[in-house]
Amino acid sequence: MTTLFDRYRLGGLTLPNRVVMAPMTRVRAAADGLATPSMATYYAQRATAGLIVSEGVQPSLVGQSNPGTPGLYTDQQVKAWQPVTDAVHTNGGRIFAQLMHGGRVSHPDTTGTQPVGPSAVPAEGEVFTPTGRQPAPVPRALSTEEVPAHARSYAEAARRAIDAGFDGVELHGANGYLISQFLSDTANLRTDAYGGSVTNRIRFAVEAVAATVEAVGAQRTGIRLSPGAGLWGARESDVPELYRALLAELAPLGLAYLHLEASTDEETLVGLRAAWPGTLIVNPVFPLGPRQADRAAADHWLTLGADLISFGRAFIANPDLVERLRQGLPIAPHDEATWFTGGDAGYLTYPAYRHTA
Repeated sequence: MTTLFDRYRLGGLTLPNRVVMAPMTRVRAAADGLATPSMATYYAQRATAGLIVSEGVQPSLVGQSNPGTPGLYTDQQVKAWQPVTDAVHTNGGRIFAQLMHGGRVSHPDTTGTQPVGPSAVPAEGEVFTPTGRQPAPVPRALSTEEVPAHARSYAEAARRAIDAGFDGVELHGANGYLISQFLSDTANLRTDAYGGSVTNRIRFAVEAVAATVEAVGAQRTGIRLSPGAGLWGARESDVPELYRALLAELAPLGLAYLHLEASTDEETLVGLRAAWPGTLIVNPVFPLGPRQADRAAADHWLTLGADLISFGRAFIANPDLVERLRQGLPIAPHDEATWFTGGDAGYLTYPAYRHTA
């Protein structure tokens, strides 16, 4: 019987366990999207995870969603990430960079430019800006001629990620950001080759992944998807058909993994497991839902065919999460008020479990 603590071969990496640290925005980067020494400490503290997937990293300035997030589109950003990846590797870990283009989920006050998206349809809700939350603005619809450059931006950032010492990259195709917006039939109202039919709506995702594979290799490329999540108003009316079609196009590329969020019904997700021939990571709870991933949820998905299980919020307050799961130790609560506040409080201040006599 497969357990969370079995080794796993992922591309060219041997993972000591099947616990993945999921990507989580923590907005601790310095000005100009530079990684910091505190970020190096944060990730190194969690290096016992089989694999770490970093917070979302913007592949371009216009792709930045939130203030305080890091980038991978300048030489200075590459240099700033190198101590982070070195710290993880020194502590025996492995780390992929999540490449996240926010698309319409952004604001001119954050980037100095109008957000872009598949169509001139604003996201639902308020977005983070340097002065607080504001209503999501109307994005500028990308022209047909512009779209391929934004797909290639993932590949360009992937090359920089490898230069920065990352073991690979994960394209953020989930949670209502740019790839997810193209997949959506509410955010994407296009009538060209990138909109309308399922075949057209998956085109941007496939082009972005294919370009990244060409840039850094399939064994260094994964993608995260959230079927049916509907976050930021990016809804899909044809989830099983849409994602089966997408996986059929991605499967021949031989990716390192597919990372699925449990954002739709279990029957659909199990069907996607059957349709995917490679490594599957499952995040076993709805994104930012009331339930936090735990050992029971992980074991359930391992029996359903997942190869690896990702934990998000549980890693915030538990840098030693793998050992806590292994020994059945209490999972410490995190302080939601410090998620996005900057500084080391609620970031580097959670200790490992202390045994008492």
